[in-house]
Amino acid sequence: MQKYSEIADYKGSFKIAEIPVSDYPDFQLMMDVLLTVPANHCIAYFAVPFNDHFQFFCLMGCDEDNCVRIYSHRHNKNPLPELDSMTAQHSQFHVFELDMHEKYGIRFTDHPWLKPLRFPKGSPVEIKDYPFYSIEGEELHEVGVGPVHAGIIEPGHFRFICNGEKVLHLEIQLGYQHRGVEHLFVKKEGVLAGMVLSESIAGDTVTGHGITHATLMETLGGIKVSENLLRERMIALELERIAVHIGDTAALCTDTAFQFGQVVNEALRTVVINTTQSWCGNRFGKGLIRIGGTHYPLRTETIALIRENLRDVRKRYNQMAQKIFSMPSILNRFEGIGKVSLKQAFMMGAVGMVARSSGLNRDVRYSNPVKEIMKDEFPPVVFHKGDVWARGMVRRMEVNASCDLIIELLDSIDPAVPDTSPLQDLQLQPDMLAYSLTEGWRGEICHTAITDEGGKVIHYMVKDPSVQNWLALAIAVRNQEISDFPLCNKSFNLSYCGNDL
Repeated sequence: MQKYSEIADYKGSFKIAEIPVSDYPDFQLMMDVLLTVPANHCIAYFAVPFNDHFQFFCLMGCDEDNCVRIYSHRHNKNPLPELDSMTAQHSQFHVFELDMHEKYGIRFTDHPWLKPLRFPKGSPVEIKDYPFYSIEGEELHEVGVGPVHAGIIEPGHFRFICNGEKVLHLEIQLGYQHRGVEHLFVKKEGVLAGMVLSESIAGDTVTGHGITHATLMETLGGIKVSENLLRERMIALELERIAVHIGDTAALCTDTAFQFGQVVNEALRTVVINTTQSWCGNRFGKGLIRIGGTHYPLRTETIALIRENLRDVRKRYNQMAQKIFSMPSILNRFEGIGKVSLKQAFMMGAVGMVARSSGLNRDVRYSNPVKEIMKDEFPPVVFHKGDVWARGMVRRMEVNASCDLIIELLDSIDPAVPDTSPLQDLQLQPDMLAYSLTEGWRGEICHTAITDEGGKVIHYMVKDPSVQNWLALAIAVRNQEISDFPLCNKSFNLSYCGNDL
């Protein structure tokens, strides 16, 4: 008997009763076999409380065969399950086991570090009492940064253990603003309420999370949207990617004291987000993505504006990027700094730019494309050095790839197609598990939902790529000068609120 269910798509739904349930030792064995292959990774792993038992679901992705496979195991609620930790052998399960332990008290024996992930309300450990890792030694000292930062940066604490100026260990502790986002997806009623909530998960990924939620709800509701709408969503997603990549290039210039590069890239980012504002009235795309339709269909004048602005931005960005990536003073700060190896990226289950800058061919647009509109294979931008230079180059090359993709999609848009209004109500299929994947600018976003016998959402899980990638920043600064941390941090640009759901 096949021990999993699978769909070769970026979205899918399964009857819960039809998902095979394995014994836990069999589940562990299957994970052991799967994770001998670097192309496989854990997309999401979570527990759902039913009447008298927990059912565990694990979504495994493959960078090569387009499939998402669903594995499951089940355990009684009373007493609370105590399971052998998967993390002990496969560190990419680390954050998922922490999440389940924190939410439900499920214990994972032999877990190397069963610490709080988000400190939700009622957590037995308060964040002020968090037990930071320490190393004894007269020649060592600790440096604490945060949780309050300058400007509008979200709260998070960084605890460095240093020998002189060299970082031996960095522990990143988040969880200062747990908002109960997943609970709100279950509690709130109405199509619009859930859509607006999805836009607030991470302020710089409004389109990425909005598309993921809309696609999930349409999948559960059996709604098929037009190819025109799918193209418009992809264009919005790529505009978001271009804007943030250019903004992050400006940040890298800031931390290498290249002010000319900083101001030029900041100005170009402004052109891109103002283009989105001209389209929908909001620079970050709020209100643009709606379930089943749109209030802002692309029309001839907006299409012309996007083309004109992209042509100008792309030309000027490439001129500046050529200068940035050829200046010896900048290359001296980029090359060899903040390295994450291919093995480390695989072990932690890294996604997005972090994965691709270390040599993993991991991109939802390639592994699970929107087949209705992406007729040609989308080749990921991959580098192998895993340092600040590689992460900067991924951004540089992806700006160009996104421009190409947008132009290709604009060529296929029919501005004369009648508007499709967003749905005001939606009947979801009962007793289902559904998932949706999107390659946000940071990487793989995954939303999953479970419905009950009446079609009501009873469980919702959000996986922002930052959750899997924060560990990469901690790894990257080991054996680096502590003064390299700001530059390394900017090269990742991970989300605090994407973790603190």
